[in-house]
Amino acid sequence: MKEIKAIEAEKNQVGHGDARRGNHRSRHKGQRQTCVSGEKRQLYSRAPLARVMRIHQMVQGGTFPNCSTIARELEVASKTVKRDLDFIRTRLEWPIEYDAVRRGYFFSGPVAGFGNAPVSESELFALLIAREAMAQYEGTPFQLPIEAALRKLTGPIDSMGSAPAGVSDLVSFRPFAPEKADEVLFGTLTEAAKTRRVIGFSYRKVGAAEAETRLVQPYHLACIENHWYLLGFDVKRKAIRTFALPRIRELHVTDESFLVPENFDPAEYMRGSFSAYKGDEDYEVVIDFDAWGSDVIRGRQWHASQQITELPDGTIRFQMRLDSIEEAQRWVLGWGVHATVVRPAALCNRVHEIVVELAERYLEQLKAEAAQPVPAYQPHSKN
Repeated sequence: MKEIKAIEAEKNQVGHGDARRGNHRSRHKGQRQTCVSGEKRQLYSRAPLARVMRIHQMVQGGTFPNCSTIARELEVASKTVKRDLDFIRTRLEWPIEYDAVRRGYFFSGPVAGFGNAPVSESELFALLIAREAMAQYEGTPFQLPIEAALRKLTGPIDSMGSAPAGVSDLVSFRPFAPEKADEVLFGTLTEAAKTRRVIGFSYRKVGAAEAETRLVQPYHLACIENHWYLLGFDVKRKAIRTFALPRIRELHVTDESFLVPENFDPAEYMRGSFSAYKGDEDYEVVIDFDAWGSDVIRGRQWHASQQITELPDGTIRFQMRLDSIEEAQRWVLGWGVHATVVRPAALCNRVHEIVVELAERYLEQLKAEAAQPVPAYQPHSKN
């Protein structure tokens, strides 16, 4: 709008002055009008990507639009439409042809690219961003199919050059310690879960020296904090358990089938977990954060049940309900002096015991270092 107003202001000023300036205005009147109308078209016409999408919809609709009808619909010049049609033929390689009898364009074959449903440019940009966020699927059977599907969806955008240059320069994803899944193991697990086959494997718990043999009905695979887990019914223990994929060994699929209970809901099952660990208790966890911690806590969804209360001094009180305090314990310790557990007492005791043990451990280390003899001063020798 500023550019248009500036051009119109210049046009009005030309009307004042001598005859020579008037003649100058006459000679260039048409040029200025063209400039203004061209500027308006540039500001208000659809972007190249949106134009091609609309042309696709019009031709796919079977109305046999021609250059004139498309130009009126898109509010652009017929030359612009001709350039878009040429791009569609040569770059996108869509089978678009002209019917002389109906005096319009049609697709003579199937068209790869945009579907019939209208897609906004922001949605297409989101697809480009999704293509950058593939880290959590690396090493899984989902990786190649998802990448191929996203390439099909975003390929026309890339070739048109209308997408923002260098999406990775605008948005990036940096998952913390991502886990590369064993593709063979992952594929076997997903197939067993899909066909409802019982699996057997050797599994070692965290910190355990020996592995145990498990017989499990695989219900669900979950990616939690960039790590993959199997939720399944342990036949021997007669309960649902969570298994970390990297610790599964000697996996094999049996011929025994099973049915997943109708009331099993992965989200509901994991609701009381802080991360991946599932417990059987019911804790109301309350933690106070100082000003520094409060600034980091605000605006993030740490748990589905969380409640944040703003305190008068600018700090916050954080509350959530958990069925286990194992992971909450590590989370609180990670905040250092910025977090203080209010309740439950069990969590206070655990944090206190760990802090005392750490204090003693590092005090001994500092004493040992202080007892080391100080190296004698060695002056630099002169050459």
